[in-house]
Amino acid sequence: MKLIRKNLAPLVVIVFLGLLIGTLAWDIVERILSEAGFPISLSTRPIGFDIGVISFFFRVNPGSFLGIAGAVLLFRSL
Repeated sequence: MKLIRKNLAPLVVIVFLGLLIGTLAWDIVERILSEAGFPISLSTRPIGFDIGVISFFFRVNPGSFLGIAGAVLLFRSL
């Protein structure tokens, strides 16, 4: 699918979901490897904001970038 003004919102949603799925999948793989005796951590420090009542933090890892790449490929194939 070509990127035009009409389908910009679906692209943002697909990329966000890809980012979320890739990050969580990488975290699960890291935990499985850690339990198997191969401790590995390629995550960064938490990135986010805290305004007292609401706080949001996110850890970027290689799965985040793989998720974004997969989301863009999925968007292009639609």
